[in-house]
Amino acid sequence: MSRAFLGHIATLVSGLIFGFGLAWSTMIRPESILAFLRFQDLGLLLVLGSAVGLNLLVFQLLPRLTRHPAFASAYQQRPFTLDRPALAGGVLFGLGWGICGICPGPALAGLGAGNGDMLIALAAIFAGAGLHGLWAGRQGQ
Repeated sequence: MSRAFLGHIATLVSGLIFGFGLAWSTMIRPESILAFLRFQDLGLLLVLGSAVGLNLLVFQLLPRLTRHPAFASAYQQRPFTLDRPALAGGVLFGLGWGICGICPGPALAGLGAGNGDMLIALAAIFAGAGLHGLWAGRQGQ
């Protein structure tokens, strides 16, 4: 089997584990998210803290311990600048998350768990992403 094929299998397995974790932690239920954001149920704080800790280990420590990733030839840098568009995007994402209790990952996991109402949220997410693409394309011209 080729390295690229194994990479696709690893991506699929990782996505399945991620979706299962979201479902198990109740992050696919908007009412759980909204209760967390209203400080009524802080159980999701453990989920978010675990995610941050795991990402810190994987993205900071692993590249220092290994020469190259398992399914690629080299690690890639992800440049990021904290500027006005990034801050505005974060605020808009947070407002949308707070209003409806849905973000893209849990929406997909919820759809996979049989919650058809997530189609509405996903349609809005894709519409927003499409509008942003159009806006960004015009800004780049």
